[in-house]
Amino acid sequence: MDEDTDEETLPQNASETRVLLHNDDLIPRYMTASPLPSAYPYDNAPKDFWSLLKMRTKYYLPILQWLPQYNFNFFVGDFVAALTLSCLLIPQGLSYATQLCKIPAVYGLSGIAFPAITYAIFGMSRQMSVGPEAPLALLIGSSIAQQQHLHSTDVDPLAWSALTTLFVGLFTLLLGIFRLGFLDSLMSRALLRGFITGVALVVMVQQSITLLGLVDRSIDWGLNEASSSIDRMVFLVKNIQYADPLSSYVSGISVFILLSMRVIKAKMPNRRWVQLFPEVLIVAIASIVMTDYFDWDLDGLDILGDATKTSGLPLPKLPTFPENKHLKDMLVTAAMIAVIGFVESVAIAKTYSSRHNYTVSPNRELVALGVANVVSGICEGIPAFGSISRSKINDKAGARTQMAGLLAGVIALCAILFFMPFFYYLPKAVLSSIIFIAVLFLLSELPEDLHFIFKIGAWRDLALLLVTFLATMIISLEFGTLIAVTLSLLLTIKETSYPRISIMGRVKGTNNKFKPIHDDPEEIEHLEDVLIVRVEEPLFFANTGQLKDRLRRLEQFGDMSIHPSETPRLSDSSYIIFDVGAMPYIDASAVQILLEIVAAYHARNVAVYFVKVRERAMKLFEGSGLLELVGEKNLYRKVSDAIEAVEKDRVQRYGIPIPQ
Repeated sequence: MDEDTDEETLPQNASETRVLLHNDDLIPRYMTASPLPSAYPYDNAPKDFWSLLKMRTKYYLPILQWLPQYNFNFFVGDFVAALTLSCLLIPQGLSYATQLCKIPAVYGLSGIAFPAITYAIFGMSRQMSVGPEAPLALLIGSSIAQQQHLHSTDVDPLAWSALTTLFVGLFTLLLGIFRLGFLDSLMSRALLRGFITGVALVVMVQQSITLLGLVDRSIDWGLNEASSSIDRMVFLVKNIQYADPLSSYVSGISVFILLSMRVIKAKMPNRRWVQLFPEVLIVAIASIVMTDYFDWDLDGLDILGDATKTSGLPLPKLPTFPENKHLKDMLVTAAMIAVIGFVESVAIAKTYSSRHNYTVSPNRELVALGVANVVSGICEGIPAFGSISRSKINDKAGARTQMAGLLAGVIALCAILFFMPFFYYLPKAVLSSIIFIAVLFLLSELPEDLHFIFKIGAWRDLALLLVTFLATMIISLEFGTLIAVTLSLLLTIKETSYPRISIMGRVKGTNNKFKPIHDDPEEIEHLEDVLIVRVEEPLFFANTGQLKDRLRRLEQFGDMSIHPSETPRLSDSSYIIFDVGAMPYIDASAVQILLEIVAAYHARNVAVYFVKVRERAMKLFEGSGLLELVGEKNLYRKVSDAIEAVEKDRVQRYGIPIPQ
């Protein structure tokens, strides 16, 4: 298709006529230049304040949209999904709170109940399961350990965890209020995969000490929560022969059962009864019963112990603030958790909305997740975001509305009120097994991603993955998180700071067809003494800083892929044609830079032409003086028209036309 063509217009004599033609029935049909009738949007905007308020309230509180239309058929699927989800969520909440955050178990359930119920009110995703996640819980525990280790202060883990969760919610909520939902696209898949892989291995190494019953020996060895994964791996290699037999047996059997069921479920995705099998809950209950019956706790098996640290539900309250010198560290951790949790959650929400044909808004998801974490923070819970594995279970179990998450939250509240004493004999080795299997399956997508990277030769993505992974594993979890977020922002800034421009050439054998040369260098040729530059996006302050250098490089080499150390491949041009038809707008900073560029070309006796200037850009051209500098006679509707003007000027200037 030609790049330089006029737009098609309707014939002047086109008119609406009626044709009655359909199986002997007379059915009106409109015929214009196209056989399709015209469409007119419905104007259903509310005409009064209360109607507008009602419409906006339903928009910002999705529960007001789906709850009035709820029926029993939906409830059956949602209730089964909630029960299935709770069988996984409750043991995970206990595990993440005690083993990763190092806070009482009941607050892990608070991090399930309150965010799940809140998200059901404000959230749009019908299948996403919101609750604690292992990488984010580990960030909380790691930040507490860093404070205790580096500052030698007596940090209250519960207060620190609750306040961090509150700040996570506030950060996420503010991102939504300021409509920064596009940030979910900033972190590349390679960076996120490198970080998740690093976190998974950090957690697996950390939990291996508990799985083998080496916790007391690790303390004597000098390990603490702030120790690196390398230190823990060295400890495991040198002390594995001292592993506690009972803890190792319990851990090994638990891991085997959980892993086997995960594999069976993956092999039988269409067997619903297999997908609903609650292996996590069964392993937890069986271990509790056997520990109590055989008195394994007296034989050295570590158990959860008294989990009833509070009477009744945690009451909302503002967590205690730390000293000012520690607040900055907390804010940094909260910001990193908010970004990583949001990026993964929006990816999940988009996946299931596309699969089930409904829409989600990243900005409204930010608000929903922000409010959920604010509520979790003031109820002393831990951060809660979407989980890929739990959302998959929720979907396969039959969840069709947000009611599934709401019911799962209610079940978690019941567990806090009535079931906490029954967790007394729950072995910590089983809790670590649950975490171990959860993070093991975070690695399941790594081989596929690596295969794709090697298949297409995406070496930059591979380097980003390795940098994030090594920073997380070797240095610290916080540093790995910071590297992932920082690199994402820097890469985004780098890409947006370069305007998308290309050099146009003439299709060989034609006079008026012009296309980007990089599309087909064998069939499209450069023009002698003429440089045609097509601007392919809006120009604004962020992407015009390098415009001068890029134009100069294109003048010399005709291609940005050629290294600037090489000898220039093109001679200086006497004519520059800017095709700005794909530039819908331009801001003041970009106009000023464009003014300087045109002035510099004129100083070199280079004639400048503009093609397809749009109305919005034309206003700034006029106001800035750029139009006067270029001259209205040098504005054209098509590239071919500008080429004709160049040919005439060459005849006047040199006495010879451009060779055809």
